[in-house]
Amino acid sequence: MILLTVLLLVSVLLSLRAGSYNTPVSELIKGIFGKSADKKVNLVIRNNRMPRICTAIVAGAGLGLAGCILQAILHNPLASASTLGVSQGATFGAAFAIVTLNLTGGVGISLWSFAGSIAVAVVILGLSRLKQISAEGIVLAGVAISSMLTGATTLIQYFANEIQLANLVFWTFGDLGSTDWNELRNMSVMVLILIVYCTLHRWDYNALLNGEETAVSLGINVQQLTLTNMVLCCLTCSMIVSRVGLINFIGLVAPHIVRMVVGNNHVYLIPGSVLAGATLLLLGDLFARVAIMPIILPIGAITSFLGGPLFLYLLFKGGRQR
Repeated sequence: MILLTVLLLVSVLLSLRAGSYNTPVSELIKGIFGKSADKKVNLVIRNNRMPRICTAIVAGAGLGLAGCILQAILHNPLASASTLGVSQGATFGAAFAIVTLNLTGGVGISLWSFAGSIAVAVVILGLSRLKQISAEGIVLAGVAISSMLTGATTLIQYFANEIQLANLVFWTFGDLGSTDWNELRNMSVMVLILIVYCTLHRWDYNALLNGEETAVSLGINVQQLTLTNMVLCCLTCSMIVSRVGLINFIGLVAPHIVRMVVGNNHVYLIPGSVLAGATLLLLGDLFARVAIMPIILPIGAITSFLGGPLFLYLLFKGGRQR
């Protein structure tokens, strides 16, 4: 936890320095509070770099925690918002709202994004509960659903006008630099609610590790816990997707990095996933900004390159164990 916290702080400082406007660290820190002697530094830090950094931290924390909880309630180490198709469902909902309903932003797109993600969650939850499909089968079902939703989103793009198409490309690429402080505040509230709820139920997730029968014998309402967590995770992911677009694999990578060190104890796994998710997305955004300056690479592509190899490793590792 200490190492992740230090790494996150270092990533924040590096992100503050990244950019064409080269400034000493002391002036950058003063610029956070608007106290720098250079007014341009105050403007760049408070209106450009800090919103982007805070967006990366909040979005990464939410996606990392959502992945951790989905893995716990579905008993599936490969579960995350991106691998199960929840993020793709949120993207489809946003695309449908933009093109079909001609919405431009605000609560409307967030609601349609949530509707798309919760629809996918209902299907995944039904397959895991009613059909008793294996962990690998659930992931394959998520891949199939993601493929269908990606195709549906592509069809929607085909009928979009130029302005709508430009907005839809944003959802596909992912962008951390388009949020303002008001949108960041709303996203932070949702992520904070998820963190508080999951922290209060950390021992319930530990009980689920020993099977649903053990959890029920300890007085846990497993069905209610699963449903509530699904709704909260989908609401958080849809809120993030509706603000920053589709960002893959953070929810898969972050919990597994923490799990390698602290194990499956959710007392440590929950805060660790929050810190790891925030740090990974912030480092990914830093790489996207400095790799070929002044061009900023799409963050969705960077996180996909990061998470793809780990996904294959976990898949083959599970196959060898079986």
